[in-house]
Amino acid sequence: MDKHTKNRHYGKVAVLMGGRSAEREISLQTGAAILSALRRQGVDAWEIDAGETVVNDLVTGGFDRVFNALHGRGGEDGVIQGALESLDLPYTGSRVLGSALSMDKVRCKWIWQNLGLPTPEFKLIRCEQDLYSAARELEFPLMMKPVHEGSSVGAAKVVAEEGLREAWLNAVSYDNEVLCERWLSGGDYTVGILNGRALPAIKIETDRDFYDYQAKYLDDTTRYLCPCGLAQESEAEMAALALQAFDSIGASGWGRVDFLLDEYGRPSLIDVNTVPGMTSHSLVPMAARQTGVDFDSLVMQVLDTSMPVKQPGDLEAR
Repeated sequence: MDKHTKNRHYGKVAVLMGGRSAEREISLQTGAAILSALRRQGVDAWEIDAGETVVNDLVTGGFDRVFNALHGRGGEDGVIQGALESLDLPYTGSRVLGSALSMDKVRCKWIWQNLGLPTPEFKLIRCEQDLYSAARELEFPLMMKPVHEGSSVGAAKVVAEEGLREAWLNAVSYDNEVLCERWLSGGDYTVGILNGRALPAIKIETDRDFYDYQAKYLDDTTRYLCPCGLAQESEAEMAALALQAFDSIGASGWGRVDFLLDEYGRPSLIDVNTVPGMTSHSLVPMAARQTGVDFDSLVMQVLDTSMPVKQPGDLEAR
């Protein structure tokens, strides 16, 4: 049986990409890489740039399922997930609740705090009056970032009071709610999640002030270490914490959990990405390669998250 025949059971697959968020360009790159991989594997895959007519495009296109490659607002926050469920269209990745909570950094951290999971101390800034009291309590340096953006859009490191208002104004231009978070200096790490298991951790090194949009997508000097260099016990602890954090907000299927280490080397949860980048240079594919899973195989495993889960006792198709 060739792969075209083997993969016919997926039906016609829409690859949602682009959209209207601040992460549109990265989503287009992710979607293009996924589309090519699916077609190489014999899947009947089609590009859908998720604009104002996306629901009509999906209805009239006769699609059987959706591979969601949308980053940021509208694609990662439960909005498109709710629309797809109303259309009864299976889709990859987290459902509505997990998507919405992952995109809301503050509510996500409130859940982690309630469960006793480690995350840097923070304050929610709703107006300028909150700014200076939060900075006094958290102390410099600190991170300022929009609550509902990804890819470090609108984020800044603030080292002194003089830069506080400028950083807040930049963040608030993207979101009415801003997160002010204690800075941790022990290093950036990330753990991919795929079908209930943690992938090898990656250590991220940048010459910039922090792992910002420039470092993520534009710099050639950003370094990704996998193996990450942590002791086996430390990496196992981080993997277990990633799975617990992912599950606690209702995320499912696949994604990525980001960490910072404190000065004692203890991991703290930063956020969850339910639709991580999926180009050949992205972090989840990099970690998957360490386990022997190439990019095309990874894409197919993610596509499988749109398929019904077999229950014990189900009969195999004959």
